Amino acid sequence: MINRVVKNVEEALIDVKDGMTIMFGGFGLCGIPENCINELVKKGTKNLICISNNAGVDNFGLGLLLQTKQIKKMISSYVGENEEFERQMLSGELEVELVPQGTLATRCLAAGYGMPVIYTPAGIGTEVAIGKETRKFNYNGEEKEYLMEKAFESDFAIVKAWKGDTAGNLIYKNTARNFNPLMAMAGKITIAEVEILVPAGELDPDQVHTPGIYVHRIFQGNFYEKRIEQVTTRKK
Repeated sequence: MINRVVKNVEEALIDVKDGMTIMFGGFGLCGIPENCINELVKKGTKNLICISNNAGVDNFGLGLLLQTKQIKKMISSYVGENEEFERQMLSGELEVELVPQGTLATRCLAAGYGMPVIYTPAGIGTEVAIGKETRKFNYNGEEKEYLMEKAFESDFAIVKAWKGDTAGNLIYKNTARNFNPLMAMAGKITIAEVEILVPAGELDPDQVHTPGIYVHRIFQGNFYEKRIEQVTTRKK
């Protein structure tokens, strides 16, 4: 019987070293691997290259790693909720690569599928295309220019799921699915933290979003704060 369970977050991240490239699942503060991020802060792992849709907020998510200056470079599609990120970027303390969100997702998929590159029309004629190869393809009877983007390469992918089993199969809850399945596929080593961990065979196979073949380590998290990034209410 396959068993990918590690006993805690410390064991899951034991071989994460300075200077590594890590992919983080989540979108905003939704579906982020809170326990793993907190452990990286505690470990003091530095000079990290982080691939994530965004960079959290000032006091939560990847924002915690930015506060302690443990991130060397951010590869993201959106970073507008973090003042410390803005400060470090404008001062030159932090390297930043902004990637169109669809391109970010597809570069993750390409890594999971074992494809070295993709071609996309997104970014043609903008700063995104500077220094990159382009090619023209005839598609649907129209010749268009496409930008070549490389699949992501990472040392680890760290994701968060609602429920998982000991074989590494994962189920995400509602919008917390977001980038998590893509990151899980793409990691050289994928670590999953879950709210609920059950024995293999207890999950309905038709409900599984990420098959255990993509997951190398899984553990049950201790606590999830699940902050809301922006709360908007209406008057009664």
